[in-house]
Order: sequence, then structure tokens, then C-alpha cells
Amino acid sequence: MTTPHGFSVSRYAPERGTLAKLAARDSVVRRLDWPILLSALALSFIGALLVWSATRGRTELNNGDPYYFLFRHLLNTGIGVALMIGTIWLGHRTLRGAVPVLYGLSIVLILAVLTPLGATINGAHAWIVVGGGFSLQPSEFVKITIILVMAMLLAAKVDAGDQLHPDHRTVAKALTLAALPMGIVMLMPDLGSVMVMAVIVLGVLLASGASNRWVLGLIGAGVGGAVLVTALGMLDEYQINRFAAFANPDLDPAGVGYNTNQARIAIGSGGLLGAGLFKGSQTTGQFVPEQQTDFVFTVAGEELGFVGAGLILVLLGVVLWRACRIARETTELYGTVVAAGIIAWFAFQSFENIGMTLGIMPVAGLPLPFVSYGGSSMFAVWVAIGLLQSIRVQRPMTA
Repeated sequence: MTTPHGFSVSRYAPERGTLAKLAARDSVVRRLDWPILLSALALSFIGALLVWSATRGRTELNNGDPYYFLFRHLLNTGIGVALMIGTIWLGHRTLRGAVPVLYGLSIVLILAVLTPLGATINGAHAWIVVGGGFSLQPSEFVKITIILVMAMLLAAKVDAGDQLHPDHRTVAKALTLAALPMGIVMLMPDLGSVMVMAVIVLGVLLASGASNRWVLGLIGAGVGGAVLVTALGMLDEYQINRFAAFANPDLDPAGVGYNTNQARIAIGSGGLLGAGLFKGSQTTGQFVPEQQTDFVFTVAGEELGFVGAGLILVLLGVVLWRACRIARETTELYGTVVAAGIIAWFAFQSFENIGMTLGIMPVAGLPLPFVSYGGSSMFAVWVAIGLLQSIRVQRPMTA
């Protein structure tokens, strides 16, 4: 295609080597999906306020500095945004060629958790702790790796025009590569992350156009795997207790059911407008454990009320809506599958996190995307936003 000025314009926006040319004729900034970007930023800054409220009085955690977690949350957000920019600059197609390296690195990192480098935090042996108190949760980045490696395999022949849908051999290979890191994460055991990864795999398969027999088989295998894991005693006692408390909230309200009961009290006491930021009795009284991470939504429910908690849901909804639009508008299966995997990840993890604070889902130790405190989680979700933006920026110029 040729512009009125005589410049040749390719069908797709170019990769990083010619980003200057792209900026000259169609600004990258103008092509970004601003609703998804602004919603993610708003969630991160709301999260900063909630984390600050939950931790400013926790001297045993903040070493006497009430701003400690606030500044670190903002720093994590800044690093996450920088990672997003880097991901856009590289481009999802460039990353497609680096998937084998990224996959191998992910395997090395999660295997390192099972060595003396690994550490147990909040009951899960899922962390690597290095000097200076820096900790890394590799399973957060494995979610991205699974999306990319499955998308690369499932879309290769389809995007090349050789097939209309992925064949059975390709699907089997993709599932095998996804199962390896999931199995290692299960050994930690990090059941919450495995649940998210399983939903990601299901979302990727559905978006790829794979045979429904694979989807049904995967669901059946998931149910059978859950039964087998329980029968073999692979779950720790605290994980079994969490499911028992979910099935019967009155089983041990002062023990295994304590977290959920206190979370529901906090959210229920907020009413329509909440008690006001920093004024929640459950939050200031430190009745809800892990309130800056897994149970951060309880701070919103108590101090910002139904309106504030509802705003978080609306912003998450905007992120998912725009991600769905990006998945629908791209003409390459690879971009569609990557976007679908991210949608499945964000949707399930948000539902699980908020659901466990309301008592409608079991406690699984999953952070609320963009809102909960945590570097690894924050970095991973912003890289995912970078992938979505890259897919949009490099979509057909006529879209």
C-alpha cells in the first residue's frame, strides 16, 4: 500500500528495528490502548493506598517506617511499567523467537526453588531469596511462559497458512510443554498458581481452535488430577484445611476459618461508602491476616465501601474488555492466543482473589492483579499488559 506522499506502508507495524519509522507515520503512543493502560495504572495506585492503609501501623513488618510498603508498591509499579515499555519495544513477534530461551530459563528458576535457594513464605515453598532481602516468585513468570510457548506452537502452522486449526500432534506437544512447569510448581506445592496455569491452558486451547475433544479431555484430566493429588497426599495440611474451611465456614472459626470470617466481617462492615481511608476498625486492628497481599480487597470493602470496591471491579472489567477487543481485532492466531491466555489469567485470578474474601471461593493465596503488594506479581501483570499493547500496536494498519 502506498500513501498519498509516496511512502510504502507495510500491512503490519514493524518490529523494534524500525520503530522510528512507525512513529513517523502512525505514532505508537496514539496506537496504544489507553483505556487498558489507564485502568491498570488506576488499579495500581488504588492498590498503593490500600497497601499503605493495611501496613502503616504494622511495625513488625515495616521496621517502624509507615511509608515502607507504600514506597515499595509504587517502586514495583514503576518497574512494572518500565517492563511494559520494554515489552512493547521488543514486540510480541520478537519475543516469539525467544520463547525457547524464556521457557528454559523459567524451568531453571522454578527448579531453583526446590534447591537450598528456595524459601517458604506464607506457607508456600515458592520463592527464591537472594541478598538484600530481595525475593522472587518464579511461578508468576511461568504463567507468561506457558502462554507464549503454547501460542508459538499452536499458531505456527495456522499463521503460515498450512492449517486451519492446530492438529492433534501440535496440541499434544503444547500440552506437554505446559505440563512440565506446572508439575514442578505443584511439587512446591503452590496450588493457587497451578490452578491459574490450568485455566490459562484451557483459555489458550479454546482460543486456538483446537478440537473440543482436547478441551473436554483437559477438564476431565484436571478433575482426575485433583483427586489423585489429594489421594497421594501431595497437598500440605494447611491447603487441605483451606478447602475444608471453604466447604464448612463454621468448622473452625478461630483456626482454619479465621481468615475468611474476618475478611467477610471487614467487607460487610463497609456499607455503601465505607468507614474512610485509614479508618477501618478491622484494618487498623490488624484482624485480617496478609491484608496487604492476598486479602487487600478487604481494605477496599471496609474503608471505601461498596462504591470503592465496585470501582476496582469496574477497572478490572475494563482491562478484560479491552483485552478481549485486542484478541478479536488481531488477524494472526498467535496474537489472539496470547491475548486469550492473558484474559483467562486475569479473569480467574481476580475472581479467585475477590471470591475468597467473600467466602465463595477457597483461600488459594493468589494476589489481586495490580492491587496486591508483591514485586513478582506486579512485574508479571505489567509484562502481560505490554504484550497486549504490542499486539494492538502491531495489528494491521487498516484496523
